[in-house]
Parts: sequence; C-alpha cells; structure tokens
Amino acid sequence: EAQLVESGGGLVQAGGSLRLSCATSGFSFDDFAIGWFRQAPEKDREGVSCINTRGDGSTYYGDSVKGRFTVSTDNAKNTVYLHMNNLKLEDTATYYCATISPSLCDGAYFLLGMYVRGKGTLVTVSS
Repeated sequence: EAQLVESGGGLVQAGGSLRLSCATSGFSFDDFAIGWFRQAPEKDREGVSCINTRGDGSTYYGDSVKGRFTVSTDNAKNTVYLHMNNLKLEDTATYYCATISPSLCDGAYFLLGMYVRGKGTLVTVSS
C-alpha cells in the first residue's frame, strides 16, 4: 500500500525558507511521479510542483512558485523534498505530496493524475 508522509512545515517570516519532506513507502519511484500541491482555507487546491522520479527527473513548477521553490529527490531514502525560498504571505497553506501519473507530470494539470496523497503539513508565513 502506497503511503506518503509530509513533514517540515511550520511558522516562518516572509522572505524566509523551509524545506518540506515527503517520505514514501509501498511503491517504486519507477512507477509514479511525485507532485506537491497546496490548499489554503477557502481556496482551491493549487498544483505547486511535480517531479518525474524516474528517467530524466524532469520537473514542473507552478507560475506562483517558479524561481522560488525547488523539488528534489533522494532515491536512496525514498524521499522527495520541496525547498521553499523567499516565502510570501500567499504561500500560507497546507502542503501535500502525492503519487502522480508520470505522463501528466509536466503541466498544471498534473493533479488530474493523482492517486494517493499524504495528510499534509501546514506552512504559515507571517509578516
């Protein structure tokens, strides 16, 4: 059974940085890509980033985080990281990682290919 557990969220001042972790088990990185999405209260779910954990390791970033967030993997630890820099108030949300169909991991529509997600980790950016 595929499982994903997010960690690393917390309270940070605007302009600061956080690194989120997504520890995975029960499946192979050869079979799925890993995506990050976020959801703020009373807002729609927003795709943040996706990484193809096999092959060329290609990545996708949403326009709102491009240039500030970076996704990476540690295949030996079956863990995916989301490095978040220059955080803004509007980045406040619960962040989730999920298994994604690799064929959809190249655009904003990647959430359409979501299979299993974790329970999320809360990121709060203060002024």
